[in-house]
Amino acid sequence: MTTLEVEVISKEIIKPSSPTPDHLRHYRYSFLDQTSLPQIYISMVLFFEFNGQTQPNITEISNHLKTSLAEVLTLYYPLAGRAHDNLYIDCNDKGVPFLVAHVNNCKLSYVLRDPIPDELTKLVAFELDDVDNRIPFGVQLNVFECGGFAIGQCISHKIADGFSMLMFSRAWAAIARRAHGDQEAEIHRPEFISATLFPTKFFTQTCIGVAKNKLVTKRFVFDASNIEYLRARYAGTTMKRPSRVEALSAFIWSRFVAISNDDGIHEKLHSVIHVVNLRPRFDPPLPLHSFGNLISFACSTPSLLNTREECYGLARQVREAISKIDKGYIKKLQGGADHDNMTSSDGGEKVTSLFTGLCKFPLYDNDFGWGKPSWVYARLPGLNFNNLVIFIETKDSNGIEAYITSAEEVLTKLQRDTEFLQRVYPSWSCSSPSLTTVPICRTPLPKPTEFDQETKCPNQTSDMGSRFS
Repeated sequence: MTTLEVEVISKEIIKPSSPTPDHLRHYRYSFLDQTSLPQIYISMVLFFEFNGQTQPNITEISNHLKTSLAEVLTLYYPLAGRAHDNLYIDCNDKGVPFLVAHVNNCKLSYVLRDPIPDELTKLVAFELDDVDNRIPFGVQLNVFECGGFAIGQCISHKIADGFSMLMFSRAWAAIARRAHGDQEAEIHRPEFISATLFPTKFFTQTCIGVAKNKLVTKRFVFDASNIEYLRARYAGTTMKRPSRVEALSAFIWSRFVAISNDDGIHEKLHSVIHVVNLRPRFDPPLPLHSFGNLISFACSTPSLLNTREECYGLARQVREAISKIDKGYIKKLQGGADHDNMTSSDGGEKVTSLFTGLCKFPLYDNDFGWGKPSWVYARLPGLNFNNLVIFIETKDSNGIEAYITSAEEVLTKLQRDTEFLQRVYPSWSCSSPSLTTVPICRTPLPKPTEFDQETKCPNQTSDMGSRFS
Protein backbone atom coordinates (compact mmCIF):
# COMPACT_ATOMS: atom_id res chain seq x y z
CA MET A 1 0.00 0.00 0.00
CA THR A 2 1.33 3.45 -0.93
CA THR A 3 1.10 6.61 1.18
CA LEU A 4 -2.56 7.58 1.38
CA GLU A 5 -3.64 10.94 -0.03
CA VAL A 6 -6.78 11.78 1.93
CA GLU A 7 -8.66 14.98 1.09
CA VAL A 8 -11.46 16.18 3.36
CA ILE A 9 -14.22 17.58 1.11
CA SER A 10 -16.91 18.43 3.68
CA LYS A 11 -17.39 18.94 7.40
CA GLU A 12 -20.59 19.09 9.41
CA ILE A 13 -21.63 18.97 13.03
CA ILE A 14 -24.26 16.33 13.76
CA LYS A 15 -26.41 16.99 16.82
CA PRO A 16 -28.75 14.62 18.64
CA SER A 17 -32.14 14.37 16.96
CA SER A 18 -33.80 15.40 20.24
CA PRO A 19 -32.35 17.61 22.99
CA THR A 20 -30.75 16.15 26.10
CA PRO A 21 -32.88 16.81 29.24
CA ASP A 22 -31.47 19.28 31.75
CA HIS A 23 -31.16 16.66 34.50
CA LEU A 24 -28.69 14.77 32.30
CA ARG A 25 -26.59 17.85 31.56
CA HIS A 26 -23.49 16.68 33.50
CA TYR A 27 -22.02 13.25 32.81
CA ARG A 28 -19.47 12.74 35.56
CA TYR A 29 -16.32 10.75 35.01
CA SER A 30 -15.86 7.74 37.21
CA PHE A 31 -12.74 7.35 39.31
CA LEU A 32 -11.51 4.83 36.73
CA ASP A 33 -12.10 7.34 33.90
CA GLN A 34 -10.10 9.91 35.82
CA THR A 35 -7.10 7.76 36.65
CA SER A 36 -6.77 5.26 33.82
CA LEU A 37 -5.84 7.27 30.76
CA PRO A 38 -5.26 10.80 29.47
CA GLN A 39 -7.49 12.46 26.88
CA ILE A 40 -6.50 10.27 23.94
CA TYR A 41 -8.61 8.56 21.31
CA ILE A 42 -9.39 4.97 20.43
CA SER A 43 -10.03 4.57 16.72
CA MET A 44 -11.93 1.99 14.73
CA VAL A 45 -12.24 1.91 10.94
CA LEU A 46 -14.82 -0.27 9.19
CA PHE A 47 -13.99 -1.07 5.55
CA PHE A 48 -16.80 -1.89 3.08
CA GLU A 49 -16.03 -3.12 -0.41
CA PHE A 50 -18.10 -1.82 -3.33
CA ASN A 51 -21.19 -3.83 -4.19
CA GLY A 52 -22.92 -2.41 -7.25
CA GLN A 53 -26.07 -4.46 -6.72
CA THR A 54 -26.92 -3.36 -3.18
CA GLN A 55 -24.88 -0.23 -2.50
CA PRO A 56 -26.35 3.26 -3.06
CA ASN A 57 -24.23 6.23 -4.09
CA ILE A 58 -21.99 7.94 -1.60
CA THR A 59 -24.39 10.86 -1.01
CA GLU A 60 -27.11 8.44 0.03
CA ILE A 61 -24.64 6.57 2.25
CA SER A 62 -23.52 9.81 3.90
CA ASN A 63 -27.08 11.03 4.51
CA HIS A 64 -28.11 7.65 5.92
CA LEU A 65 -25.14 7.61 8.32
CA LYS A 66 -25.77 11.19 9.47
CA THR A 67 -29.47 10.62 10.12
CA SER A 68 -28.87 7.43 12.10
CA LEU A 69 -25.98 9.09 13.96
CA ALA A 70 -28.31 11.91 15.08
CA GLU A 71 -30.69 9.27 16.44
CA VAL A 72 -28.10 7.21 18.29
CA LEU A 73 -26.69 10.35 19.91
CA THR A 74 -29.97 10.71 21.81
CA LEU A 75 -29.03 7.44 23.55
CA TYR A 76 -25.30 8.18 23.84
CA TYR A 77 -25.78 11.87 24.61
CA PRO A 78 -22.39 12.43 26.37
CA LEU A 79 -20.67 11.90 23.01
CA ALA A 80 -22.31 15.08 21.69
CA GLY A 81 -21.05 17.17 24.63
CA ARG A 82 -17.70 18.70 25.58
CA ALA A 83 -15.18 17.60 28.20
CA HIS A 84 -14.66 19.77 31.28
CA ASP A 85 -11.27 19.28 32.96
CA ASN A 86 -10.90 15.78 34.39
CA LEU A 87 -14.32 15.86 36.05
CA TYR A 88 -17.26 15.60 33.66
CA ILE A 89 -18.76 15.96 30.18
CA ASP A 90 -21.02 18.97 29.66
CA CYS A 91 -23.84 17.30 27.70
CA ASN A 92 -24.71 20.49 25.82
CA ASP A 93 -25.60 18.87 22.46
CA LYS A 94 -22.90 20.80 20.61
CA GLY A 95 -22.61 17.79 18.40
CA VAL A 96 -20.22 15.42 16.69
CA PRO A 97 -17.94 16.35 13.75
CA PHE A 98 -18.80 14.35 10.61
CA LEU A 99 -16.20 14.58 7.86
CA VAL A 100 -16.38 13.22 4.31
CA ALA A 101 -13.04 12.56 2.62
CA HIS A 102 -11.78 11.22 -0.70
CA VAL A 103 -8.85 8.79 -0.82
CA ASN A 104 -7.41 10.02 -4.10
CA ASN A 105 -4.61 7.60 -4.91
CA CYS A 106 -5.64 4.20 -3.65
CA LYS A 107 -8.26 1.54 -4.21
CA LEU A 108 -9.72 -0.17 -1.19
CA SER A 109 -8.40 -3.52 -2.41
CA TYR A 110 -4.86 -2.18 -2.05
CA VAL A 111 -5.49 -1.33 1.61
CA LEU A 112 -6.98 -4.76 2.29
CA ARG A 113 -4.07 -6.45 0.54
CA ASP A 114 -1.29 -4.59 2.35
CA PRO A 115 -2.54 -2.45 5.27
CA ILE A 116 -0.04 -0.05 6.83
CA PRO A 117 -1.32 0.94 10.29
CA ASP A 118 0.42 4.32 10.48
CA GLU A 119 -1.26 5.36 7.20
CA LEU A 120 -4.73 4.34 8.36
CA THR A 121 -4.75 7.04 11.05
CA LYS A 122 -5.56 9.44 8.18
CA LEU A 123 -9.01 7.84 7.95
CA VAL A 124 -10.29 9.20 11.29
CA ALA A 125 -11.39 12.70 12.28
CA PHE A 126 -8.87 13.44 15.08
CA GLU A 127 -5.23 12.96 15.89
CA LEU A 128 -5.29 10.08 18.35
CA ASP A 129 -2.84 11.73 20.76
CA ASP A 130 -4.55 15.15 20.76
CA VAL A 131 -4.76 15.56 24.55
CA ASP A 132 -6.18 19.09 24.25
CA ASN A 133 -9.24 18.10 22.22
CA ARG A 134 -12.43 18.35 24.28
CA ILE A 135 -14.74 16.63 21.78
CA PRO A 136 -15.56 13.05 22.83
CA PHE A 137 -16.37 11.56 19.42
CA GLY A 138 -15.81 12.11 15.71
CA VAL A 139 -16.63 10.37 12.40
CA GLN A 140 -14.93 10.40 9.02
CA LEU A 141 -16.50 8.77 5.96
CA ASN A 142 -13.73 7.88 3.49
CA VAL A 143 -14.53 7.22 -0.17
CA PHE A 144 -12.12 5.21 -2.32
CA GLU A 145 -11.67 5.44 -6.09
CA CYS A 146 -13.24 2.02 -6.60
CA GLY A 147 -16.50 2.95 -4.86
CA GLY A 148 -15.62 1.20 -1.62
CA PHE A 149 -15.73 3.22 1.57
CA ALA A 150 -14.54 3.20 5.17
CA ILE A 151 -16.27 4.57 8.26
CA GLY A 152 -13.64 5.93 10.66
CA GLN A 153 -14.69 6.47 14.27
CA CYS A 154 -12.67 7.79 17.17
CA ILE A 155 -13.83 8.09 20.76
CA SER A 156 -12.12 9.65 23.75
CA HIS A 157 -10.56 7.03 26.02
CA LYS A 158 -11.30 9.42 28.85
CA ILE A 159 -14.99 8.54 28.56
CA ALA A 160 -15.00 5.02 27.11
CA ASP A 161 -13.04 1.81 26.77
CA GLY A 162 -12.86 -0.26 23.59
CA PHE A 163 -15.90 -2.35 24.49
CA SER A 164 -17.99 0.80 25.04
CA MET A 165 -16.95 2.06 21.62
CA LEU A 166 -17.99 -1.22 20.06
CA MET A 167 -21.38 -1.16 21.80
CA PHE A 168 -21.97 2.39 20.52
CA SER A 169 -21.04 1.42 16.97
CA ARG A 170 -23.34 -1.62 17.05
CA ALA A 171 -26.24 0.52 18.33
CA TRP A 172 -25.59 3.06 15.56
CA ALA A 173 -25.52 0.25 12.97
CA ALA A 174 -28.75 -1.26 14.34
CA ILE A 175 -30.57 2.08 14.09
CA ALA A 176 -29.28 2.44 10.52
CA ARG A 177 -30.55 -1.06 9.63
CA ARG A 178 -33.97 -0.31 11.10
CA ALA A 179 -34.19 2.69 8.80
CA HIS A 180 -33.60 0.23 5.96
CA GLY A 181 -36.56 -1.84 7.12
CA ASP A 182 -34.87 -4.38 9.42
CA GLN A 183 -37.25 -4.15 12.37
CA GLU A 184 -35.50 -7.06 14.11
CA ALA A 185 -32.28 -5.06 14.54
CA GLU A 186 -31.70 -5.05 18.30
CA ILE A 187 -30.78 -1.76 19.97
CA HIS A 188 -29.40 -1.86 23.50
CA ARG A 189 -29.63 1.31 25.56
CA PRO A 190 -26.34 2.13 27.30
CA GLU A 191 -26.21 2.06 31.07
CA PHE A 192 -24.27 5.03 32.43
CA ILE A 193 -23.42 3.54 35.82
CA SER A 194 -19.65 3.87 35.90
CA ALA A 195 -19.58 6.97 38.14
CA THR A 196 -22.10 5.34 40.47
CA LEU A 197 -19.87 2.29 40.86
CA PHE A 198 -16.65 4.32 41.08
CA PRO A 199 -17.55 7.86 42.22
CA THR A 200 -15.72 10.89 40.88
CA LYS A 201 -12.74 12.20 42.87
CA PHE A 202 -11.72 15.82 42.75
CA PHE A 203 -8.23 15.84 41.32
CA THR A 204 -6.85 16.25 37.82
CA GLN A 205 -3.94 13.81 37.59
CA THR A 206 -3.87 10.75 35.36
CA CYS A 207 -1.51 7.85 35.75
CA ILE A 208 -0.50 7.08 32.17
CA GLY A 209 1.16 9.52 29.81
CA VAL A 210 1.34 9.73 26.03
CA ALA A 211 4.60 8.56 24.53
CA LYS A 212 7.02 11.40 23.78
CA ASN A 213 9.30 9.41 21.50
CA LYS A 214 8.65 8.54 17.88
CA LEU A 215 6.85 5.20 17.72
CA VAL A 216 5.87 2.95 14.83
CA THR A 217 3.03 0.42 14.52
CA LYS A 218 3.22 -2.81 12.54
CA ARG A 219 0.56 -5.44 11.92
CA PHE A 220 1.26 -9.16 12.28
CA VAL A 221 -1.19 -12.01 11.75
CA PHE A 222 -1.13 -15.34 13.56
CA ASP A 223 -3.14 -18.16 11.99
CA ALA A 224 -4.95 -20.89 13.91
CA SER A 225 -2.24 -23.53 13.53
CA ASN A 226 0.51 -21.30 14.91
CA ILE A 227 -1.70 -20.17 17.79
CA GLU A 228 -2.46 -23.76 18.70
CA TYR A 229 1.25 -24.59 18.52
CA LEU A 230 2.02 -21.80 21.02
CA ARG A 231 -0.82 -22.82 23.33
CA ALA A 232 0.61 -26.32 23.50
CA ARG A 233 4.15 -24.98 23.92
CA TYR A 234 3.29 -22.88 26.96
CA ALA A 235 0.87 -25.28 28.64
CA GLY A 236 3.51 -27.05 30.72
CA THR A 237 2.45 -29.79 33.10
CA THR A 238 0.89 -27.78 35.94
CA MET A 239 -1.84 -25.74 34.20
CA LYS A 240 -4.57 -26.04 31.62
CA ARG A 241 -3.70 -24.92 28.13
CA PRO A 242 -3.39 -21.12 28.07
CA SER A 243 -5.90 -19.07 26.13
CA ARG A 244 -4.98 -17.77 22.72
CA VAL A 245 -4.20 -14.31 24.12
CA GLU A 246 -2.16 -15.73 27.01
CA ALA A 247 -0.08 -17.83 24.61
CA LEU A 248 0.47 -15.01 22.11
CA SER A 249 1.36 -12.60 24.92
CA ALA A 250 3.95 -15.03 26.26
CA PHE A 251 5.46 -15.56 22.82
CA ILE A 252 5.60 -11.88 21.82
CA TRP A 253 6.99 -10.90 25.21
CA SER A 254 9.71 -13.55 24.96
CA ARG A 255 10.78 -12.06 21.63
CA PHE A 256 10.83 -8.56 23.16
CA VAL A 257 13.19 -9.90 25.81
CA ALA A 258 15.39 -11.61 23.25
CA ILE A 259 15.81 -8.55 21.05
CA SER A 260 16.19 -6.14 24.00
CA ASN A 261 19.12 -8.24 25.27
CA ASP A 262 20.95 -7.67 21.99
CA ASP A 263 22.40 -4.46 23.43
CA GLY A 264 24.34 -6.45 26.05
CA ILE A 265 22.32 -5.19 29.03
CA HIS A 266 20.77 -8.25 30.71
CA GLU A 267 19.69 -6.72 34.04
CA LYS A 268 16.54 -5.08 32.71
CA LEU A 269 13.34 -5.46 34.69
CA HIS A 270 10.50 -6.56 32.43
CA SER A 271 6.91 -5.76 33.38
CA VAL A 272 3.89 -7.22 31.59
CA ILE A 273 0.46 -5.56 31.86
CA HIS A 274 -2.84 -6.93 30.57
CA VAL A 275 -5.99 -4.82 30.32
CA VAL A 276 -8.92 -6.66 31.95
CA ASN A 277 -12.63 -6.08 31.29
CA LEU A 278 -14.34 -5.66 34.69
CA ARG A 279 -17.94 -6.14 33.50
CA PRO A 280 -18.08 -9.95 33.84
CA ARG A 281 -16.09 -9.84 37.11
CA PHE A 282 -18.74 -8.01 39.15
CA ASP A 283 -21.12 -10.02 41.32
CA PRO A 284 -23.57 -10.13 39.63
CA PRO A 285 -21.93 -9.34 36.26
CA LEU A 286 -22.66 -5.93 34.74
CA PRO A 287 -24.69 -5.68 31.53
CA LEU A 288 -22.41 -5.80 28.49
CA HIS A 289 -23.69 -2.36 27.38
CA SER A 290 -22.49 -0.68 30.59
CA PHE A 291 -20.66 2.41 29.34
CA GLY A 292 -17.35 3.86 30.51
CA ASN A 293 -13.83 2.74 31.34
CA LEU A 294 -14.76 -0.44 33.14
CA ILE A 295 -11.29 -1.90 32.96
CA SER A 296 -8.37 -2.62 35.23
CA PHE A 297 -4.81 -3.83 34.82
CA ALA A 298 -3.22 -7.17 35.65
CA CYS A 299 0.51 -6.75 36.18
CA SER A 300 3.30 -9.29 36.40
CA THR A 301 7.10 -9.17 36.36
CA PRO A 302 8.10 -12.49 34.81
CA SER A 303 11.62 -13.75 34.32
CA LEU A 304 13.04 -15.73 31.43
CA LEU A 305 15.89 -18.06 32.30
CA ASN A 306 16.97 -18.29 28.70
CA THR A 307 15.48 -16.68 25.61
CA ARG A 308 15.47 -20.10 23.94
CA GLU A 309 13.42 -21.58 26.79
CA GLU A 310 9.67 -22.12 26.77
CA CYS A 311 8.96 -18.71 28.35
CA TYR A 312 8.95 -20.24 31.82
CA GLY A 313 5.93 -19.35 33.87
CA LEU A 314 4.73 -16.30 31.96
CA ALA A 315 1.43 -17.79 30.79
CA ARG A 316 0.85 -19.06 34.34
CA GLN A 317 1.78 -15.70 35.91
CA VAL A 318 -0.48 -13.83 33.51
CA ARG A 319 -3.39 -16.13 34.35
CA GLU A 320 -2.73 -15.74 38.09
CA ALA A 321 -2.52 -11.93 37.81
CA ILE A 322 -5.79 -11.75 35.88
CA SER A 323 -7.52 -14.15 38.30
CA LYS A 324 -6.76 -11.73 41.16
CA ILE A 325 -9.04 -9.16 39.52
CA ASP A 326 -12.18 -10.67 41.01
CA LYS A 327 -15.18 -9.43 42.95
CA GLY A 328 -13.00 -8.97 46.05
CA TYR A 329 -10.57 -6.78 44.11
CA ILE A 330 -13.47 -4.75 42.72
CA LYS A 331 -14.86 -4.20 46.22
CA LYS A 332 -11.47 -2.87 47.35
CA LEU A 333 -11.29 -0.66 44.27
CA GLN A 334 -14.73 0.74 45.03
CA GLY A 335 -13.59 1.34 48.58
CA GLY A 336 -10.74 3.57 47.46
CA ALA A 337 -7.89 1.12 46.86
CA ASP A 338 -5.10 2.35 44.62
CA HIS A 339 -5.93 1.81 40.96
CA ASP A 340 -2.44 2.81 39.83
CA ASN A 341 -0.50 -0.43 40.16
CA MET A 342 1.47 0.05 36.96
CA THR A 343 4.10 2.59 37.81
CA SER A 344 6.06 1.03 40.67
CA SER A 345 9.63 -0.05 40.03
CA ASP A 346 12.29 -1.93 41.93
CA GLY A 347 15.07 0.08 40.38
CA GLY A 348 17.16 -0.53 37.31
CA GLU A 349 16.11 -0.16 33.71
CA LYS A 350 12.47 -1.16 33.24
CA VAL A 351 10.86 -2.39 30.03
CA THR A 352 7.05 -2.33 30.16
CA SER A 353 4.81 -4.13 27.67
CA LEU A 354 1.06 -3.50 27.64
CA PHE A 355 -1.29 -6.07 26.06
CA THR A 356 -4.91 -5.31 25.24
CA GLY A 357 -7.44 -6.20 22.58
CA LEU A 358 -10.93 -6.97 21.37
CA CYS A 359 -10.81 -10.74 20.89
CA LYS A 360 -14.18 -12.48 21.22
CA PHE A 361 -15.92 -9.14 20.70
CA PRO A 362 -18.32 -8.99 17.71
CA LEU A 363 -16.40 -6.43 15.68
CA TYR A 364 -17.83 -7.62 12.39
CA ASP A 365 -21.47 -7.19 13.46
CA ASN A 366 -21.34 -3.53 12.38
CA ASP A 367 -23.86 -3.81 9.54
CA PHE A 368 -25.32 -0.40 8.66
CA GLY A 369 -27.62 -1.86 6.00
CA TRP A 370 -25.10 -2.73 3.28
CA GLY A 371 -23.70 -5.93 4.79
CA LYS A 372 -20.92 -6.58 7.26
CA PRO A 373 -17.51 -4.92 6.84
CA SER A 374 -14.77 -6.65 4.87
CA TRP A 375 -12.22 -5.69 7.50
CA VAL A 376 -12.13 -3.86 10.84
CA TYR A 377 -9.09 -1.96 12.10
CA ALA A 378 -8.68 -0.60 15.64
CA ARG A 379 -5.91 1.51 17.13
CA LEU A 380 -4.61 3.30 20.21
CA PRO A 381 -1.89 5.95 20.10
CA GLY A 382 1.47 5.18 21.63
CA LEU A 383 1.25 5.39 25.42
CA ASN A 384 4.07 5.74 27.92
CA PHE A 385 5.09 2.09 27.60
CA ASN A 386 8.00 0.53 25.76
CA ASN A 387 5.73 -1.81 23.84
CA LEU A 388 1.99 -1.75 23.15
CA VAL A 389 0.25 -4.80 21.65
CA ILE A 390 -3.40 -4.85 20.53
CA PHE A 391 -5.02 -8.20 19.64
CA ILE A 392 -7.99 -8.35 17.23
CA GLU A 393 -9.60 -11.46 15.78
CA THR A 394 -9.56 -11.95 12.02
CA LYS A 395 -12.92 -11.91 10.26
CA ASP A 396 -13.20 -15.70 10.29
CA SER A 397 -12.38 -15.67 14.06
CA ASN A 398 -9.73 -18.36 13.57
CA GLY A 399 -6.67 -16.11 13.49
CA ILE A 400 -5.56 -13.07 15.49
CA GLU A 401 -4.05 -9.81 14.26
CA ALA A 402 -1.44 -8.26 16.56
CA TYR A 403 -0.76 -4.54 16.22
CA ILE A 404 2.58 -3.83 17.86
CA THR A 405 3.61 -0.27 18.64
CA SER A 406 7.19 0.32 19.69
CA ALA A 407 10.37 2.17 18.77
CA GLU A 408 11.36 1.71 15.14
CA GLU A 409 14.59 -0.05 16.04
CA VAL A 410 12.69 -2.58 18.17
CA LEU A 411 10.29 -3.42 15.35
CA THR A 412 13.17 -3.64 12.88
CA LYS A 413 14.80 -6.26 15.11
CA LEU A 414 11.47 -8.05 15.54
CA GLN A 415 11.00 -8.24 11.77
CA ARG A 416 14.41 -9.92 11.52
CA ASP A 417 13.89 -12.32 14.43
CA THR A 418 13.87 -15.84 12.99
CA GLU A 419 11.81 -17.40 15.76
CA PHE A 420 9.18 -14.65 15.53
CA LEU A 421 8.93 -14.96 11.74
CA GLN A 422 8.32 -18.69 12.01
CA ARG A 423 4.96 -18.02 13.65
CA VAL A 424 3.47 -15.01 11.80
CA TYR A 425 2.22 -13.66 8.55
CA PRO A 426 4.25 -10.41 8.48
CA SER A 427 2.08 -7.39 7.68
CA TRP A 428 4.37 -6.26 4.88
CA SER A 429 3.59 -9.36 2.81
CA CYS A 430 0.03 -10.22 3.86
CA SER A 431 -2.18 -10.49 0.79
CA SER A 432 -5.42 -9.99 2.73
CA PRO A 433 -6.67 -9.58 6.27
CA SER A 434 -8.56 -12.86 6.00
CA LEU A 435 -5.48 -15.08 5.92
CA THR A 436 -5.34 -16.21 2.31
CA THR A 437 -1.58 -16.35 1.86
CA VAL A 438 1.04 -18.92 2.69
CA PRO A 439 2.66 -18.18 6.08
CA ILE A 440 6.36 -17.51 6.28
CA CYS A 441 7.95 -20.44 8.12
CA ARG A 442 11.69 -21.01 8.14
CA THR A 443 11.23 -24.50 9.58
CA PRO A 444 8.33 -26.98 9.47
CA LEU A 445 5.78 -26.57 12.24
CA PRO A 446 6.24 -29.32 14.84
CA LYS A 447 3.11 -31.09 15.93
CA PRO A 448 1.81 -29.51 19.14
CA THR A 449 1.70 -32.05 22.16
CA GLU A 450 -5.56 -15.48 21.37
CA PHE A 451 -12.87 18.75 18.06
CA ASP A 452 -13.85 22.40 20.96
CA GLN A 453 -11.11 24.04 19.99
CA GLU A 454 -14.56 24.64 18.56
CA THR A 455 -14.23 22.99 15.16
CA LYS A 456 -15.07 25.23 12.26
CA CYS A 457 -17.75 23.08 10.69
CA PRO A 458 -20.95 24.24 9.03
CA ASN A 459 -24.12 23.76 10.99
CA GLN A 460 -26.01 20.51 10.74
CA THR A 461 -28.58 20.56 7.97
CA SER A 462 -32.17 21.10 9.06
CA ASP A 463 -33.54 17.99 7.29
CA MET A 464 -31.51 15.68 9.52
CA GLY A 465 -34.38 13.39 10.31
CA SER A 466 -33.69 12.13 13.82
CA ARG A 467 -14.38 -3.40 25.60
CA PHE A 468 -10.43 -1.60 24.63
CA SER A 469 -10.04 -4.58 26.62
